[in-house]
Amino acid sequence: MAAEQDPEGRAAARPLLTDLYQATMALGYWRAGRAQEAAEFELFFRRCPFGGAFALAAGLRDCVRFVRAFRLTDADVQFLASVLPPDTDPAFFQHLRALDCSGVTVRALPEGSLAFPSVPLLQVSGPLLVVQLLETPLLCLVSYASLVATNAARLRLIAGPEKRLLELGLRRAQGPDGGLTASTYSYLGGFDGSSNMLAGQLRGVPVAGTLAHSFITSFSGTEVPPDPMLAPAAGQGPRVDLAACVETWLERVCGHLGLGVQEPHRGERAAFVAYALAFPRAFQGLLDTYSVRRSGLPNFLAVALALEELGYQAVGVRLDSGDLLQQAQETRGVFRTVAAQFRVPWLESIPIAVSNNIDEQELARLSQKLVSVGGQPRMKLTEDPEKQTLPGSKAAFRLLGSDGALLLDVLQLAEEPPPQAGQELRVWPRGTQESCTVRPVHVEPLLRLWVQQGQLCEPLPSLAESRAFAQQSLSRLSPAHRWLEQPALYQVALSEKLRALVDRLSAEVPSENPLLGAA
Repeated sequence: MAAEQDPEGRAAARPLLTDLYQATMALGYWRAGRAQEAAEFELFFRRCPFGGAFALAAGLRDCVRFVRAFRLTDADVQFLASVLPPDTDPAFFQHLRALDCSGVTVRALPEGSLAFPSVPLLQVSGPLLVVQLLETPLLCLVSYASLVATNAARLRLIAGPEKRLLELGLRRAQGPDGGLTASTYSYLGGFDGSSNMLAGQLRGVPVAGTLAHSFITSFSGTEVPPDPMLAPAAGQGPRVDLAACVETWLERVCGHLGLGVQEPHRGERAAFVAYALAFPRAFQGLLDTYSVRRSGLPNFLAVALALEELGYQAVGVRLDSGDLLQQAQETRGVFRTVAAQFRVPWLESIPIAVSNNIDEQELARLSQKLVSVGGQPRMKLTEDPEKQTLPGSKAAFRLLGSDGALLLDVLQLAEEPPPQAGQELRVWPRGTQESCTVRPVHVEPLLRLWVQQGQLCEPLPSLAESRAFAQQSLSRLSPAHRWLEQPALYQVALSEKLRALVDRLSAEVPSENPLLGAA
């Protein structure tokens, strides 16, 4: 009953979706008497994915659900006892059985927000042992979701707002959970829907799909429909033998295209007729099972024109192999001539869908880390500057110009007063050794409080609302930040106080400083 009331709960992650070292560290903290010590960690990324200049923040809804439901079951604790040393104090396992997230607070970018390197997507604070156990699952929930949403957003920017984009990747997905995540967050990133029915049932993703090549090849052409009769769309008038009507139209279509009536594949035509009888108001042809020009097109046109006589309008065609651009262009040309020949204007602009491993280039061608413990800043020092973390509990703000254009994001220590609109601010852009000054016209705080001491602070947006927010966020990007290759990099800067802390900690010797623990 609970699953029926909360369908998303069926897709929720479980507490042991984590790495073993998180449990061994938890035991170490407990043994050292530090389990209740206040700690905070952040999830962030160092470079934008796909060589781009932005990312979309996603996965917050799943993270909040996971945190609020976190509780180790007896079976979970028993398994942990089987993989930890056999002489582990039984009191540790009693401690685990009582764990929950009632002391955990979560701040995060709203789902669908633009995100940039070093700016936290998620901040989690609470008892050290608990937040350590949360690290891996929250990384898992945020990282893949944000990657998928970002990829979808890039494809949407390429296609433009009018083209219909569908996610059809379930059969090649990274397992059931990966498939559900991909379908969910491709929709958040800007796709119009998915073929994944579970994503529709659990997450409310619009589902779409028609037929596959296997349906077409299952017909030989000798099949006789048990009821080939179809009533007119208006509901009035005699029923018509659709199969017979299709054969009549086939002769006319083949004559116009210069084809013999024996050339189009009989089995393909029978499959189209069967599908049209089942879905007369949503008939779509898959054209490339055999030959697009000599079979798929004439068979589709014969069925579409027969349906048109009865007042139905086919919804489109799909191409799934070969040179998709060339075939789409040639198919559009045929539709135009047939529309003119048989005076069927809607056929001229009927949608042509393409599928089969569409990446950015083809589409363009077609149109976490620990940062503080016990209130003391932690910083990971490494010879690789990219792997250094920023110390301390931080706040993040987006500075905007007079026209609403994004100027930069600024990171500062949480105790600092926030930037003020109209006031000059000195900041240190990441990756540079020089400071600069900026006078924002508008200032937006980026990290919102979603969970405080285990309690939800405000309702989470629906998936559709987050999708709309993502598109609004993307519309604020400058053209230079949208480029697929070598985009202009968006600036993320540090406040003077945070920069001074970074410099001070960097100058100290890691082996002699107890504050410089590996993140």
